[in-house]
Amino acid sequence: MSDIYHPPVKRSMTVAGHQTSISLEPLFWDALKRVAEQRDLPVNALVAQIDVERLESGTPCGLASAIRLWVMANA
Repeated sequence: MSDIYHPPVKRSMTVAGHQTSISLEPLFWDALKRVAEQRDLPVNALVAQIDVERLESGTPCGLASAIRLWVMANA
């Protein structure tokens, strides 16, 4: 059985100086980590950048959804 159907995993991190928990499926955590490594950034710094983009958008969604959408557009 493929691991792509694994339920979300919650991780705590500091984003822009604030502690938060984010639940994402392992597939998205892995992709986020890969992109962060390619950009030579810590994962929480990349998440902070995504959060800024999300908040500046005209129709901001939740952070976990924003991360999933960003990963699909950029991974």
